[in-house]
Order: sequence, then C-alpha cells, then structure tokens
Amino acid sequence: MKIVDLIAWFEEWANPAWCESWDNCGWQIEPGVLEKKARVLVCLTPTLAVMQEAMALNANLIFAHHPLIFSPPKSLRSGEAIAEMARLAFIHNIGIYSAHTNFDQVQDGTADVLAQILDLKEAAPIVATQAGLGYGRVGLLEPPLSLQELLSKIQAKLAPPRLIFSPTADLEQTISRVAVLGGSGASFISAAAKTSAQVYLTADCKFHQFQEGRDHGLVLIDAGHYATERPACHGLVQRFMSLNLDWVKLSDEDEDFRYFWA
Repeated sequence: MKIVDLIAWFEEWANPAWCESWDNCGWQIEPGVLEKKARVLVCLTPTLAVMQEAMALNANLIFAHHPLIFSPPKSLRSGEAIAEMARLAFIHNIGIYSAHTNFDQVQDGTADVLAQILDLKEAAPIVATQAGLGYGRVGLLEPPLSLQELLSKIQAKLAPPRLIFSPTADLEQTISRVAVLGGSGASFISAAAKTSAQVYLTADCKFHQFQEGRDHGLVLIDAGHYATERPACHGLVQRFMSLNLDWVKLSDEDEDFRYFWA
C-alpha cells in the first residue's frame, strides 16, 4: 500500500478536521514520500531517537500520536530538535504524520483502547463530540472490583512507573463505574463526575486537581501520560497490520521522559 492510500484510509476513519483549534493534526513533514510503499514506524512522540530508529530500519513514515509541531516555529536553526527532525526527514525521505485529538475521539482510538484494557462494558464518551464519538470513555466493571483490585489491575495492565491516586480511607470500597481518558485529562474532571463514575483514570493531574476530584466525590487515578496513551499506539500497529502493509512496527525508542526516585 502506498503512503498516500494509507493516509487516505486513516483520515476516513479519524478525520483531521476533527482536531481542536489549538492542535496540529495531519502532516508535520512530507518530504515527497506519498507514492512510496508504506514502511511505517508508529510512536507516541516523534523525537530524534525515533528518527534515528526510522533511519536504521529504512522506514519512510513516522506515524505519531503527538504532533512534532504544536505552533509555527519562528525559525529553524541547526541543533534545535524540530530543525534537526526536519533536516533528517528531507535527507532520508521520511515523512512525519500526527493523529492527535482526532485519534482521541474515534472508535478504537486512545480512549477506547484504555476502556478495553480495563474491560469496561457499555463504554460511552465522557464528552460526546458527534454521534458515538468523543473524549474519554465511561463504562461498567463487570464484575465490580474493590478499589485495591482496580489499582492492581491498572498497575498490571499499564505498568506505569508510579500510580498516584486520591487519598481514601477505604481501599475495599466497591467500584463498578469507571471513567478513563488517556493523556492530559484533568480538564475533564467535572465532566467525568457528571457521568456518575466513581473513579477517573487519566494523567498529568496537579495538586489542586486532586482536590477538585475529591470535591466531586471522584477517586482520581493518575497513571502517567505515556502509560495511558502508549497502548493505543500498539493498537494502531495492529490495525495497520490488517491492511497488509509491506512493513509496520511499534517504535522501541519511544520515551516516557520521566524517572522516579525510589
């Protein structure tokens, strides 16, 4: 399959026109690779390490969740990360494409994958954007789990370096309704609370956002940005494989960017 056909297939599924005004979905760098047979390296974040990996593997498309360019740079200078990515992309004919907030909303996108990992039933968007689609998912745990069991399941399934959760006196409380949103989901705390969820799993929550969750009667669980979104990249690889591409792989060089002192 040619890259142009792969992108057309993807955009029919996750239209880049759905991306938020502050976002930058779609082509980040297209150095003239549209007619080439797709050799795709999928990653969460396009970095120089991922570019070096693509070069070593003879990939011609880096398909990323996070955009390389969030706002127009005022200059491109040697030694700067975006400039180096652009330079290497054009030298080695490697395109960089991003599917961000459009991929967050769709069926089997970042939110759905997280809901599937936790085996949530009857999952529906926390905030609907169009018929059947939207940000986050809320669904039922069947059978219900204690909070302790749910925390253990999240740790086992997502393997975050550290789980942060709301202080609670009762780890044995029964949890049957859970909301999830991969990546930075703190702005959806009040929306998650309105779904009658008891627990909200997301990432990048600050001190006062945990207070906000408590004020809403919501147990907030922060499993980290990487751990909550990387599984969707794996799911995307599986979806691409079903198209019988010549070659597709999940990046080994994706980084969490964070270490925690023991």
